[in-house]
Amino acid sequence: MADTVKYPIGEQDFKSLIEMGCLYVDKTQYIEKIISSGHKYYFLARPRRFGKSLFLSSLQYFFKGRRELFKGLYIDSTDWDWKPYPVLRLDLNTEKYEVPGLLDSLLDNTFKKWEKEYGIQETAETLSTRFQNIIATAHEKTGRQVVILVDEYDKPLVGNLNVDETFEHYQAKLASVYSNFKSSAEHIRLVFLTGVSRFSKLSIFSDLNNIRDITFVNEFSDICGITEKELLDNFKEGIRAFAEENEISYEETYGLLKKNYDGYRFAKTGSDIYNPWSVLNAMQDRSISNYWGRSGKATIIAEALKNVDADLEGILTSIVSMYTLEGLDLKSANPVALLYQTGYITIKDYDFESDYVTLGVPNLEVRQSLFDDLLPYYVKTRRSTADLVVQNIIMDLRTGKPEKFVKDLDIFLAGIPYEMKMDDENNLHNALFILLTLLGVAVETEVHTSDGRIDLVVKTPKFIYIIELKFDKSAEEAMTQIEQKQYSLPYANDPRRLFKLGLNFSSTTRHLDTPRICTTMKDNYTQK
Repeated sequence: MADTVKYPIGEQDFKSLIEMGCLYVDKTQYIEKIISSGHKYYFLARPRRFGKSLFLSSLQYFFKGRRELFKGLYIDSTDWDWKPYPVLRLDLNTEKYEVPGLLDSLLDNTFKKWEKEYGIQETAETLSTRFQNIIATAHEKTGRQVVILVDEYDKPLVGNLNVDETFEHYQAKLASVYSNFKSSAEHIRLVFLTGVSRFSKLSIFSDLNNIRDITFVNEFSDICGITEKELLDNFKEGIRAFAEENEISYEETYGLLKKNYDGYRFAKTGSDIYNPWSVLNAMQDRSISNYWGRSGKATIIAEALKNVDADLEGILTSIVSMYTLEGLDLKSANPVALLYQTGYITIKDYDFESDYVTLGVPNLEVRQSLFDDLLPYYVKTRRSTADLVVQNIIMDLRTGKPEKFVKDLDIFLAGIPYEMKMDDENNLHNALFILLTLLGVAVETEVHTSDGRIDLVVKTPKFIYIIELKFDKSAEEAMTQIEQKQYSLPYANDPRRLFKLGLNFSSTTRHLDTPRICTTMKDNYTQK
């Protein structure tokens, strides 16, 4: 079956997308919500590759009066007069901002273009006053208030979270430019900013006390990304072509897309959302792959987790107040905030009475991305070496070789870098958790029993492994805990062969001590 749909991979310009006849998931109902609300200032935070730039582009052409581009879309059926407004779109997503001068250069070039467009001959001395003059002149010459669209308003800040001097330079520069949103209010019809995080210390949010942050608003939860209904309404042809090429059913294809790319949620009662970047790539390639992971790295997160006593597994399933999320600031050292804003965890459930949300990893693609990105920070080996160790451990577990499993696990743990804070066992558990997540076998951690919690239970088709891991104690103590608390009791009726492993990691030698291993088969066991 031929898939005749054109998928707009990487196309963020609404005009180009429409003129090329590419598939467009209609989000223009949100334009009507924005123009009819009476609010002048809007802010929206979403992770990367979620369609923020494309939505801004649709706003841009809408306010320019380009009705022909919206033919057949929701907004075309409204009574909007389609008269053009002056639109100033500032795209900060084009630079990496590794040195302070890059932002000045970008703003200068952008302002020169606008000054030429509106016939401004004499420019002011500072970037802030130039911007103020452009806004006023555009209003004066067109007779219509100005629409200002800022794409990735926080990009210079996000890229310099760990570089204090550069961060502070960009914070001051952006604050001076954005201050015009308040001082030039009489000339402004709409300001719409997008970004990854709400930087609370940036004056824009304190100066504009009427800015509407729609990041967590149920009404706007689907403004970016693809809902279940949108997937089934817009991608049927692509799903069928994918299924035919891979010789699987339509239902199996849909299940793969859901398992790998669905699961994001951006409001208390919002819909589950598919990652649009990944869905479009999967449809075009007719293949499931880690598209989102290849589009960026979790460097900021890795650095933050290294510098705080963070329980990675606990963070990934946190229960926090909505206030914790709504008041986020990436400059803080809160790893939950970092992971949420960058898209590595998302809202999974909401409790109305407590106003608390349960967070979790959205889907398989994000889980793979997270651990692919974090693995080098916890294990200082070449990625190819780490992959080989992981594969060896998988085979050890599946073939019932506990002694070899411990040896290969020791190789993995020995790779934890010396600069990690090994006086705190969080990093040891984080490294082990990353490994186990990559294994692809059934793994349970902190398993509750009637008399305690088992550190780790690994299950394969033929074997069960009960593992107690100590830190700077002894393998004997670990095994004693397994026996005294009868950790194997819940598995007494399971026909699989059971192994009990008592392990101890020494921060001095940075290796596992000689392990204690008990092999149980029905009523018999041998001890090593």
